[in-house]
Amino acid sequence: MCEEVDQDAAFIGPDAVPRARVDALLAAVPARDPASCRAESLARAERQRRRWATQVVVADELARRECAARRLEVPPEASAERLLAVAGDDVADLGSIVAAALAHSAAARVLLDALEAEQVVPEADVRDYYARNLDRFLTPDALRRGVDPFGGTAPGDVLPYETVREGVGRELRRAAGRRAFFGWLDLARGPVGYAPGHEHPGDPGHSDHEHRH
Repeated sequence: MCEEVDQDAAFIGPDAVPRARVDALLAAVPARDPASCRAESLARAERQRRRWATQVVVADELARRECAARRLEVPPEASAERLLAVAGDDVADLGSIVAAALAHSAAARVLLDALEAEQVVPEADVRDYYARNLDRFLTPDALRRGVDPFGGTAPGDVLPYETVREGVGRELRRAAGRRAFFGWLDLARGPVGYAPGHEHPGDPGHSDHEHRH
């Protein structure tokens, strides 16, 4: 039984997620410099790094299964080194685990695109966003003059709605698609169990836990 636990990082229902997949991901992500912290801090960071990598691998496996169920074609996987190129803005918007999963997993990206394509943004929502965010649509000249978009603008200070409507709708669909992806992932992770040492980094059941995504 111990040997089986050592070989597996997690279980999705009765199906095991091999620890080797987590090890392969960890090998592609630089570890913390041993000279930068004390030995006990380094050990804790490494334990948490393994838990973080397990979450990324599990998200990838769940996305593969969902794509198969939806009959979505998934291109060949990119190398794990792609994780190193995760944008800071994506980490801020998505959280490090989801951002890394989307960078690492072709299936996760395909699924996110499919969920985004399913979103319908009403025209009223697009207009409302435009009206509430006029500061984003000031012309370059108005920006140079320091025009207050909510304190009265002259003709030509704000880009016309018709000019920006498509871009705003696309942005709102993207945001809705991400929310749908978060919702899917939360439900999909329900039946997942983790081997000791592979729990969620924020799970209060282990002493290293930290509530950070």
